[in-house]
Amino acid sequence: MEQVDCHNVITIDLEEWFHGLEPDPRRWSKYERRSFAATEMLLRLFQEYDSKATFFVLGEVAEKSPELVREIAEEGHEVGSHGMYHEFIYKQSPDEFRQDLRRSLDILNSIVDKPVASFRAPYFSITRDSLWALDILEEEGIGHDSSIFPVHNPRYGIPGASRLPYRVMQGLWEWPVATLSSFLGNIPCGGGFYFRFWPNCLTRFALNTIEKKQEPMLLYFHPWEFDPEQPRIRSGSRFSELRHYFNLDKTLRRFRELLASRNYTTLANGIRNLAGTEYINN
Repeated sequence: MEQVDCHNVITIDLEEWFHGLEPDPRRWSKYERRSFAATEMLLRLFQEYDSKATFFVLGEVAEKSPELVREIAEEGHEVGSHGMYHEFIYKQSPDEFRQDLRRSLDILNSIVDKPVASFRAPYFSITRDSLWALDILEEEGIGHDSSIFPVHNPRYGIPGASRLPYRVMQGLWEWPVATLSSFLGNIPCGGGFYFRFWPNCLTRFALNTIEKKQEPMLLYFHPWEFDPEQPRIRSGSRFSELRHYFNLDKTLRRFRELLASRNYTTLANGIRNLAGTEYINN
């Protein structure tokens, strides 16, 4: 049973392994699709450890595998939108973003039996240059967002943003990925590349510190991070390739430790649990 008082949220960005490496959708058809098997494994793990998650599903994946999205919802997880074609929002115009979002929502809403109300931007690309996207999210019916990363990063981030969940506007809440506050600034420790890059002992220390401070926690992962046998391709950036392929063989073992250490819930349920507490900036 999902714990109603759970303040720990776990999220999955459901995209294919090539979506972050090959930006041209015209080339995607040449690559093997592998997200189905990895996502099925994650669903079994969540069932084994009695946790629920929010799956931010890329519209392009939902279009190809509607049965997988349906299974996610039937298992009691939340289905959210990850946009349609995995584009940087700050490289889109507001109209382009709105159309991209609408298309993804139309596909997802046609598969699941309740409106999709959560969103994460590809590459966490709601930055100071694309804050206009928040208004569009609220206008299109999104109530929960997890796109603003309060860190310094060449591709994303708003370093001065709140580390904890907060209300962006009347109809929209933001819950950032977990970071550890330090004299060096916010240290990302909530999943993805950081989960594979930092030594596991440091990740455990950071998350345990957040927990001891009784701060709510949100983590994120991708199905391809559990697939060390995925093909190797050149992206044009050696750093992007390193970031993508680094320590894939260690993700599953570390992830099992996370699931065994605490219960997790969905983004929507986490916001409901936190509403009215000291962590919500009204």
